[in-house]
Amino acid sequence: MFDEIMRKFEDSPSQQAVIRLLLERGFSVNDDGRVVSGGIEIPNTGIAREIDVDRRVVDATTDAILADDELRRIFQNISAIPSLMDLAPVLDLTVLTVRVGDADQSGIVAEVTGRIADHGISIRQTISEDPEFTDEPKLYIVTDGSLDGELINEIRSLPFVRKIELE
Repeated sequence: MFDEIMRKFEDSPSQQAVIRLLLERGFSVNDDGRVVSGGIEIPNTGIAREIDVDRRVVDATTDAILADDELRRIFQNISAIPSLMDLAPVLDLTVLTVRVGDADQSGIVAEVTGRIADHGISIRQTISEDPEFTDEPKLYIVTDGSLDGELINEIRSLPFVRKIELE
């Protein structure tokens, strides 16, 4: 899906940057062509500044989104979810990031979270990036407790795991 969306803007790397930002942040586009998060409007100048493009690029991108029925359905229904990852150090939580070889493989989330649960560790949040929307999707798991060496080695040894990081 991500590749299909990006192909629609293949002639404009600047517009692709706008699309990428909207998807990463979960920003929607309303009927007026305004970028919003819930009911809060995000000024196009702020978006442009964030990705170092002209404000008119943001305008042109939102116009293109509204003109395309498929893009309109996607960008009028996307939403953001709050993440505990940045709050983890403040709340004394642990963040495990798992990178896998084939993100389309089934059972990845179940296998990793099952191993954590088997060690009696409470999971506060799980965020799995969609392989359709990002080039290198990751699985983020925020836990109440720290992960011991045995569990880390268990997860690292799973056949689909390419790399893990702890924060």
